[in-house]
Amino acid sequence: MNKRVVVVGGGIAGLAAAHRLHTLRPDLDVVLLDQRDRPGGKLSTGELAGRPVERGAESFLVGGPSAAIELAREVGLGDAVVHPTGARAAVAINGVLQDLPTGTLMGIPLQGAEEAAATPILGTDRDVSVGELIRPRRGDEVVDHFVEPLLGGVYAGRADRLSVRMALPALAKAAEHHTTLSAALAEATASSAGREPGAPIFGAIDGGMSRFVDAITATLPDVRTNTTVRELEQHNGGWRLTTGPTRDPRTLDADAVILAVPAAPAARLLQRAIDLEYASIALVALVLPSTKLPDLSGFLVPATEGLTIKAVTFFDRKWAHLRRPDTTILRASIGRHGDEEQLQRTDEELKDRVRTEVARLIGVDALPEELAFGVYRWGGALPQYAPGHQARIRALRESLQDTAPIAVAGAAYDGVGIPACITSGRTAAAAVLARLGE
Repeated sequence: MNKRVVVVGGGIAGLAAAHRLHTLRPDLDVVLLDQRDRPGGKLSTGELAGRPVERGAESFLVGGPSAAIELAREVGLGDAVVHPTGARAAVAINGVLQDLPTGTLMGIPLQGAEEAAATPILGTDRDVSVGELIRPRRGDEVVDHFVEPLLGGVYAGRADRLSVRMALPALAKAAEHHTTLSAALAEATASSAGREPGAPIFGAIDGGMSRFVDAITATLPDVRTNTTVRELEQHNGGWRLTTGPTRDPRTLDADAVILAVPAAPAARLLQRAIDLEYASIALVALVLPSTKLPDLSGFLVPATEGLTIKAVTFFDRKWAHLRRPDTTILRASIGRHGDEEQLQRTDEELKDRVRTEVARLIGVDALPEELAFGVYRWGGALPQYAPGHQARIRALRESLQDTAPIAVAGAAYDGVGIPACITSGRTAAAAVLARLGE
């Protein structure tokens, strides 16, 4: 009988893990379980007024080797990858939209007045927050106006609480052997020095992220939706998973398991503590009649502005393939870690807030009446990596070496973003194959 590997969780990490398992070992019985009615997790494309609108992630990094590009090619979507127009982004400072500064790494100026330290600014076994590393060397204004809103767009987190090793890994690595931040930044940015001028940094799938999900899912032999794993126990050298309602439980035996789920359900199934907080967000999309907007891809809003919105994307300015002559699409992001009260408003209230604040920042009295709007809420969407996160996850994985073959994968462990989650899933697939002796 063929060995069975069960992947729990149908987000992009779980999909990537199952795809890699089936590709490398088509003789394995690979089963993907997902509690939702469709796989994909935060990759989901909807429709408003006949226009495609992303309910979650809209793009992925493509700079350098990209796991997202590789996977898109493997599932036949290599030619469907599209890139932004190159329109610039802005940041709101004192109620005025200003261009994001150039010559920075995540908003950090590459040069600054600072004295060299006696030792490297970050020891090899040390982790600090982004704010702790940057504030003393570049000042509060840089962190509050540029670094934090850029981090907020990715993590919905705070610079003074996010691990520099997770948020800015290249800078953290360079800081291990440089005595100034300027020198560390120079090394961290050197990897992109050979990039062709104007080369795209981001990509998306023409047809939407759901098309990407559907293409991956179509390659998998056994996908079971609406299936929640309630219990996980070692059994006969492998694992027994209990699914279904408590009154009608069902079991599924596996030789190995990959848990591609957030920290809380993983901790419950593993009966191990996983110390990780999450931020919740909401995305508010407006489809407007053709509207003149600033020639921007969008803008960021620092928390110091005191507004509800933290980022806005002008979709048909940013993505040429989404442009239509009769409509305009914008989408605002709401929600920062520790400030979830904004998300307690109704959909209508959030929509009105977005309309008012966007109009104020782009300098018009009011936006035209929308043709349609959507509010997409993601509770516990983005993990908040406190300093020391990598060490904690390393210890978790080491503790799993004493069990039957099992691995964890996803944003909770290895970083947010589609490429990071795909890489995490693939690494988990390799780990369980090694444990199985395959």
